[in-house]
Amino acid sequence: MQRVFLRECAPGDLVDDVFCVSGKQLSAASNGTHFIKVLVSDRSLQVNGRMWKANREIFNSVPDGGFVRLRGKLENYQNNLQLIIEQIWAAKEGTYELGDLLPHTDKDIPTMCAKLHEILGSIQNRHLAAIVQAYLDDEMLMKNLCRAPAAQSMHHAFIGGLLEHTLNAVEVADAIVKFYPGLNRDLVITGIFLHDIAKTWELSYDSAFGYTDGGNLVGHIVKSALWVEDKVRAAEQMLGEKIPQNLIDVLQHIIISHHGVPEFGAVKTPATPEAIAVHHIENMDAKLMSSLAVTRGPRAETEGSWTDYMKAFGGRLYRPDVAPAEVAAEEPIGFNGAVAEGLLVGGGLKITNPLFETARQK
Repeated sequence: MQRVFLRECAPGDLVDDVFCVSGKQLSAASNGTHFIKVLVSDRSLQVNGRMWKANREIFNSVPDGGFVRLRGKLENYQNNLQLIIEQIWAAKEGTYELGDLLPHTDKDIPTMCAKLHEILGSIQNRHLAAIVQAYLDDEMLMKNLCRAPAAQSMHHAFIGGLLEHTLNAVEVADAIVKFYPGLNRDLVITGIFLHDIAKTWELSYDSAFGYTDGGNLVGHIVKSALWVEDKVRAAEQMLGEKIPQNLIDVLQHIIISHHGVPEFGAVKTPATPEAIAVHHIENMDAKLMSSLAVTRGPRAETEGSWTDYMKAFGGRLYRPDVAPAEVAAEEPIGFNGAVAEGLLVGGGLKITNPLFETARQK
């Protein structure tokens, strides 16, 4: 039987299949009964799940993060899908496809890895190059970087998401640093490479996406900054010399300030041009991916012109793309939409409007 994904469902639909669950909580209702709150997801969507009239025995049988089979009914709750769970039990091995349950990047992971290595290999400062190499030599860390999501749900929340986010931001940085001659390219590239590196440790992603205990207690920002000191020691052994402390301090500052302001998790506000650049570049990639997912995603055309209120953007987002491409990008467009022949002459624009020709003759 072909699987029906949550993104394809509507209020009133019945489900009976294997899903990921995470974030379980046992709560008490006003009438004294207990119910379970849990996040339910497949590769297409995550929804809130509720199981009424539950007890601790049922609650203990639900994994903190993993795969279960459940039966229930979807309903509309505050303009979002919510799953009312009727039955839940352990999923048997062989009864589900892992690819149906965990979202995955659409891009090729080995190709992204190769491109990231290529750009990192162009770093000219020997100290930064040695620090970066110490990370690249950590095989388990690099394996996790290629697999980890960039977040539990906010942006790039899929297998390979952290790698995709990191590479996107590195490529954007590599493209724009040339416009700012005083900006240190090596520091910006290194800072972006390392800004989220400890999400490989902060998040769990073997089954349902969630946070590890260490992730909840410490978080990726602090851990990423601490890892720099470990890798610096390895880099110093590699070079046979000490790495300047002010370089270490500036690199750690980029990491701890990349969220911009304290209310969003920054330990410090960005205080160098490179820290400012890293903050804005990585934040732009995260925000654009989040906004495109809800405005230009698979169901955007059927969900109305406006999204619901989104806290990350402080309002609702407008979905329609009002200026779709009408011809191939490489074809020059003439007046009245026709392809103009000989429009570009000698690297300049040839004006073919007869009114201009007349004016020139006068």
